[in-house]
Amino acid sequence: MRHLFILMLPLFFALQAAPVSAQSANVAFGALEQDTSQPVEVTADNLSVDNATGTAVFTGNVLISQGEMTLSAGKVEVVYRASDQGIAKLAATGGVVLVAGEDAAESQRADYDIDAGTLVMRGDVLMTQGPSALSAQEMTVNLNDGTAQMSGGVKTILQPGSDN
Repeated sequence: MRHLFILMLPLFFALQAAPVSAQSANVAFGALEQDTSQPVEVTADNLSVDNATGTAVFTGNVLISQGEMTLSAGKVEVVYRASDQGIAKLAATGGVVLVAGEDAAESQRADYDIDAGTLVMRGDVLMTQGPSALSAQEMTVNLNDGTAQMSGGVKTILQPGSDN
């Protein structure tokens, strides 16, 4: 009887939906690798351009898409390359939502470095992958390989029978 209990114990733990907390975690984000060389399309209610600083500020219902990835926010500041060769960085604030494939994340702020292919989301980050969810204070997504690093009070609830 004791042997049966020992064999069943791992199955019991695997079937429990228990919260997990940690300081950092590595996770996959997005079904596919993002092609950061694709064009970036931005739509918004308003646009303000400052040629002296090489920046543009989009406000109101901002929606940014690049390939299979979309980012929405209340305000996005775009920093252009000095050589006038396109966008270098984006800084989004106000209800930021990132969707890549079937994965989604929300935060208070997101900074996207197009050349590096990284997106850093900060402030009450919540990422959902199917029925599972992870939260943290910061998430750094490497769009070149579809991986993410979460840090700062990482918490997750794993659903039994899930592939996530």
